[in-house]
Amino acid sequence: MFDRPSESRSEPSAPRPTGPRTSGDLVSELLLGMRLFGVDYRRIALVPPFGIGFGTVENRAQFHFVARGPVVLRTADGTLHTLGSGDAVLLPRGGPHELLSAPDQASRDISSFATETLCKSVGVIRACPEGCEPGSGMLIFSGCMEFDLGGMHPLVALMPEVMLVGTLLDRHPEILPMLEAMAREACDERAGFAAILARLADVVSASIVRGWVECGCGDAKGWIEALRDPRLGRVIAAMHRDPGRDWTVAELAAEMGASRSVFAERFLAVTGLTPLRYVADLRMRLAAQWIGRDRMPIEAAAHRLGYGSQAAFSRAFKRVIGRSPGAVRAAPAGADGQTFEL
Repeated sequence: MFDRPSESRSEPSAPRPTGPRTSGDLVSELLLGMRLFGVDYRRIALVPPFGIGFGTVENRAQFHFVARGPVVLRTADGTLHTLGSGDAVLLPRGGPHELLSAPDQASRDISSFATETLCKSVGVIRACPEGCEPGSGMLIFSGCMEFDLGGMHPLVALMPEVMLVGTLLDRHPEILPMLEAMAREACDERAGFAAILARLADVVSASIVRGWVECGCGDAKGWIEALRDPRLGRVIAAMHRDPGRDWTVAELAAEMGASRSVFAERFLAVTGLTPLRYVADLRMRLAAQWIGRDRMPIEAAAHRLGYGSQAAFSRAFKRVIGRSPGAVRAAPAGADGQTFEL
């Protein structure tokens, strides 16, 4: 697990910059809460012609690495992406898509393929006719991941549908050795290769997200526009640093250095939410993570977020999340695989 909280570091912390914060600084600060939970992986060996369909799994991202290609990725709107050997792609919102041996190939759902269990959370699909040579055909390693940005949930909606690792390699060459390691592990099948592949898949996925952020978040607008506004970005960063504070519109406007009316109008225009609704949603998304995944007691989560009454907390939680805190806590923990924190 990557875990880099400042209090755990033995070396002295670098001094915080005293000048104006850039949008990249603010996004990087908020990205410290990013987590990827790999929950289901498959090593897929296929000989053409083939087509595999992937459906939508709520709140899950999908990752594919092509150890031997080429493979065609077709999204729901018919857009085609050719993935060569060594290519990786992250679909941060998942969504229906297909991996094909040719652009016009029909597909069938991945659940219809016979799957052998290799180890916990990793399965193997082999669809090769008898007599085919070992090492022939296409080889893919796929991962279904729970993608959690904590309070930065709005950022997921602004990400591209398809995030190709190839677009980042020029600026982030450090990703290439990880892709090369994935290719070796997928092809050689040495002892423990499945667990190593799963870890590498999560790290590469996190690197793709971080690279997109560091490259300016593409053409993303709305919430990113708020972070690019230095004054409004300061407000959002303050909310995320102290979500349990009993924020008022006047206090938030003071963070921005504007009147309440100007601040409230600007915040709503850019984010689509009122400031207090944004704070409420942020709190409940964090609470759902703490209660459901980190197994924090409900009373402790309520107290941490500034609620003196557990009943009031439960009402707010259900209004935002759609389920009671007790129901979220009673559900199985979402992460069956490795947990990566940046």
